[in-house]
Amino acid sequence: MQDGDNTASAMATLIIITGMSGAGKTLAVRSLEDLGFFCVDNLPPVLIPKFAELIEQSKGKIAKVALVIDLRGREFFTALSESLNYIKDHFTIHCEILFLEATDSVLVQRYKESRRRHPLAPEGMPLDGIRLERKMLEELKSSATVVLDTSSMKPGQLKDKIISRFSQLESNTLSINITSFGFKYGIPIDADLVFDVRFLPNPHYVENLRPRTGQDSEVYDYVMKWPETQSFLTKLLDMLHFLIPQYRKEGKSQVIIGIGCTGGKHRSVAIAEYLGKMLGASETESVSVSHRDSERDRH
Repeated sequence: MQDGDNTASAMATLIIITGMSGAGKTLAVRSLEDLGFFCVDNLPPVLIPKFAELIEQSKGKIAKVALVIDLRGREFFTALSESLNYIKDHFTIHCEILFLEATDSVLVQRYKESRRRHPLAPEGMPLDGIRLERKMLEELKSSATVVLDTSSMKPGQLKDKIISRFSQLESNTLSINITSFGFKYGIPIDADLVFDVRFLPNPHYVENLRPRTGQDSEVYDYVMKWPETQSFLTKLLDMLHFLIPQYRKEGKSQVIIGIGCTGGKHRSVAIAEYLGKMLGASETESVSVSHRDSERDRH
């Protein structure tokens, strides 16, 4: 690394976009382009160090680069690991791996709707290719700095997630995403921390509260009034106040906290709203709250 280029490259960012075929990589690229990233699609991993050299030689003119890489074999994963390790040792560039994920059933449906063939199953059923690809990408997923499950996301929601997440890079702010969910619909696969609040008294059994959600003041107050709720929140916030600085110290730029109850409508929503208010009071954090399942069975 050349000493004279340290300042120019100190704020440089390189994002590797990868994940399951059909999970939204094309939309991810367009979203990052809107943030001013220089984007390249389908780049061989062995060429990544060349882009690192380009970033440094530009002396700050090219400071944000996003590369889409489809890994279809072990040799690609090895090349990617070697390239990222080389950049870490020779350049001052912040590297992230964005891994896009979706359930098998959702990916199959997307391929049917688009009438496209899965790249790993050109002559067979999409599910065969999806399962093979998932197995190939398992190790890479474990190395990703950001994992987004797009199964229940509309295109606009995915774009908002990506813009919210990566617009925080320049400010050095840790992005905290709190999402409520219902266990009967499955645990969010992109969550870093998951907390089960099914032990709390359930507003579902109070007739006038049943059709409402934890965002309604009546339900929120019901969930919050119990001593076990207050005791739990005290302990939970104490743990989060300890963990969040450790994540930031480790270089993590996003934490996804899942709060789950049975249906994701009452208790988890109320607790997520409370955590959003408390953690959002910190000036050093970017906090967002979402409710994955609160509108299910709204009727």
